[in-house]
Amino acid sequence: MEGFQAFPLSRDRSSTWLVGRHGTSSSAGTSPSGKRSFDPGSGTTGQSAPGMAPAENGTATEPILEVTGLTKRFGDRVAVDGISFSIPPGQIYGLLGPNGAGKTTRIKMVSGLLHPDSGTVRVAGHPAGSLAAKAQMGYVPQDIALYPDLTGQENLRFLGRLFGLGGELLDERVDEAVELTDLGDRARERLSAYSGGMQRRLNIAAGLLNHPVLLVLDEPTVGVDPQSRHAILERVQTFGQLGMAV
Repeated sequence: MEGFQAFPLSRDRSSTWLVGRHGTSSSAGTSPSGKRSFDPGSGTTGQSAPGMAPAENGTATEPILEVTGLTKRFGDRVAVDGISFSIPPGQIYGLLGPNGAGKTTRIKMVSGLLHPDSGTVRVAGHPAGSLAAKAQMGYVPQDIALYPDLTGQENLRFLGRLFGLGGELLDERVDEAVELTDLGDRARERLSAYSGGMQRRLNIAAGLLNHPVLLVLDEPTVGVDPQSRHAILERVQTFGQLGMAV
């Protein structure tokens, strides 16, 4: 699309609208820091997604996200024009472009919130928008999708129940999400007392509860100070190291 450019995180320029970076591989279910384990794709049952099955060389056998010939029009305006790409586990990608370049439209189609005019999107082998695909995806919207009168933990427990989590598994997932986003004891405070950066981190924590193989972030650092932005991006790098596609 005119005015839409991208620069990869490596030194080589690329004509694609995606930028990517590989996370460092780690053993399944083990965080790089050696803390609480995290198994992308284990969902609400503890079973890994088919796309996360390791091959003989230790890498996943299938891409987590596959997009083919994706097109979307709004009247006479072409917002997305026949794009194709795939993202393997452990890789972090970003969309770069000015307002109106179609970034959010792409994200909504990948997340199953918007139907393309043509083309296909598959998440861990499932059509985007299907219940099977949604079960393998964490979506973190640009707006804070949380309740200000609840504590951080209460927000996470409520959202975890919507995923069908309960009992000890829910407790483990909430503690794990709090640890991965460095919320610490502040998770016991009401959201209304959080800074903008902490609200962003809790928003991301909510997207981790179902152990997604694909984590989709829409403007995760908008409106936060440089220190909070750095902390959030460090966490995102960790998610790639844990094997998620981001």
